[in-house]
Amino acid sequence: MLKIASTLPLKTRIPFAAWALTPRGKTGYPRGNAQPVSAASLLGGDPTSRIQFSEEFTGSGAAFFKACADNRLEGIVSKLTIAPYRSGRTKTWLKTKCFTESAFVVIGTDRDRKTGAVRALLAPADSDGLSYAGAAFIALRGDERSAFFDQLEQLKTSWAVFKSSRLLDVQWCKPALVVKVKHLAGSKTLRQATVKGFSQP
Repeated sequence: MLKIASTLPLKTRIPFAAWALTPRGKTGYPRGNAQPVSAASLLGGDPTSRIQFSEEFTGSGAAFFKACADNRLEGIVSKLTIAPYRSGRTKTWLKTKCFTESAFVVIGTDRDRKTGAVRALLAPADSDGLSYAGAAFIALRGDERSAFFDQLEQLKTSWAVFKSSRLLDVQWCKPALVVKVKHLAGSKTLRQATVKGFSQP
């Protein structure tokens, strides 16, 4: 049975295997030639450590991924069994990300510094007071996209919702427009976020 703690600290890493260096100081050997290292020798069984060891899991990759997604972890990294352990990008190691959807309220817009694309600046929709959650690219199209920007135009204000040295050239708006956002799970702030829909204020 797979057990994943639901209260892990942010940025927790869960390695599934650890291997000792070979006599030549390299790890670029298939699994059968490497020497496994016990979790206890690495972590000392500390449940508060940001590195938590995952015992061997027997079952389908889909079931393992679902368990990670259900616990709002960022994702899993999988490896071809017969492939060697070595650093760098390779097609034998794959990262599969867990995405989720949440509701946020739009507090303004700005432009991405790299691409120039318009981003929605967001705050949690269920928060007692407004706090910056992050930015999301606007993935709406056609009439829905036009309606979204029409709503922002009606809600725009010169009053800054809150002060932040990280936000520049912001067009603020009254916090009334609620959007549905797809974003990477397991992070305190929004990452790889896109606006997928909105509700009329």
